[in-house]
Amino acid sequence: MNWEQLLSLKRQGDSSKRLRIEQDDTRLGFEVDYDRIIFSAAFRSLQDKTQVIPLSKTDFVHTRLTHSLEVSVVGRSIGRLVGKKIIAKYPYLKEVHGFQANDFGAIVAAASLAHDIGNPPFGHSGEKAIGEYFSIGNGRHFKEQLTPKEWQDLIDFEGNANGFSLLTSSRPGIEGGLRISFATLGAFMKYPKESLPKKPTKNISDKKYGFFQTDKHFFEEVATELGLISNKKEPDIGFERHPLAYLVEAADDICYTIIDFEDGINLGLISEDYALEYLIKLVKDTIDTAKYKTLITKEDRISYLRALAIGNLINDVVTVFITNETSILEGTFPFALTEKSKYKAQMEDIINLSVKNIYQSKEVIEKEITGYQILNNLLDKFITAYNNDYAGTATSYDKLLLQIIPEKQLVQKESLYERLLHICHFVSLLTDGKAVLYNQIIAANNC
Repeated sequence: MNWEQLLSLKRQGDSSKRLRIEQDDTRLGFEVDYDRIIFSAAFRSLQDKTQVIPLSKTDFVHTRLTHSLEVSVVGRSIGRLVGKKIIAKYPYLKEVHGFQANDFGAIVAAASLAHDIGNPPFGHSGEKAIGEYFSIGNGRHFKEQLTPKEWQDLIDFEGNANGFSLLTSSRPGIEGGLRISFATLGAFMKYPKESLPKKPTKNISDKKYGFFQTDKHFFEEVATELGLISNKKEPDIGFERHPLAYLVEAADDICYTIIDFEDGINLGLISEDYALEYLIKLVKDTIDTAKYKTLITKEDRISYLRALAIGNLINDVVTVFITNETSILEGTFPFALTEKSKYKAQMEDIINLSVKNIYQSKEVIEKEITGYQILNNLLDKFITAYNNDYAGTATSYDKLLLQIIPEKQLVQKESLYERLLHICHFVSLLTDGKAVLYNQIIAANNC
């Protein structure tokens, strides 16, 4: 892979090449990507979607929106630091093509901002709930009517693939979705493969999948334009990662490791003594002990350690990336950057404590169970109504239900797979609160 191609400014539907040297630096294309994402309805809905604690109304616990904003800030810093080193290593990128170090930061920031945009309500349990509706729930009878890859898309419903669809899918009058630049889409694509074969290797890019069958042709177009390296044999589709996808992943890894941990401390799920013990290990080489001793409140002490920890982790992943840049460009680096971090053991200790005290806490488990029930009920009712409407057998109740679906999403889909995926997409865009409300309305009318 080569950087000039990987930094493509092309957008869906373009008939000619966009050159960086011709860009207006006051309205750079990669920054337009960020603006389009942040003003989108799907991004705004993240303000009421779970990050750690489902349905939490406390004022200090992160939602998907605050998490995404923080990941974008960390991603921008990582991208700029990497960009500075890449431009120094390949000066022709600036001298001939006009690329700047900040371009890397803008791409990674935009992709990081969007990294959770396709996630359904109730966190990762929402993905599992949608998948299990088809694998072991009322949707399992659809299996015989779908291809193996279509079925796998549903039973392993994936927020990353849903995000790619959301960013790129056309609808009447809106061609190409948000029309994000191909470079930003490449950085967004952490798992550039389809749902089957499932985890064919231990390569980090094969861990999950990144696009639905409905989006595979455009996905291939983006990958080809960027010069990504194919790593699957026909008829399967898969590629090695865009190098900047490693940076997006690292920004996310840093934020959920440190900031979810901070949420657990603020919620009282992790004691301050534990927090200090674990965070000190990440910052012992950079902490200003005199300054730390002047901090009186727990909040200030934790905030100071959190900022130092994030700074140290940023610098470390930049070092790992630059050290392995040649292998990454050759498609022979099958690891997450944090797997090769000198702080790997410390991060794993924090994650293990978070799993035990936060992710498996009674409050989280109880609300995830509620989320499972809600999403299964919504899928069941809306899929039935949507399919009945397609078949011309919709009841009055079905028609009332379909009126809940926003007008821009109430479109006809010809194939069963597209109809099922369409309802999954609609449900996935609901906020936690809206999903609860719709479930209450349906339950009240079923009494």
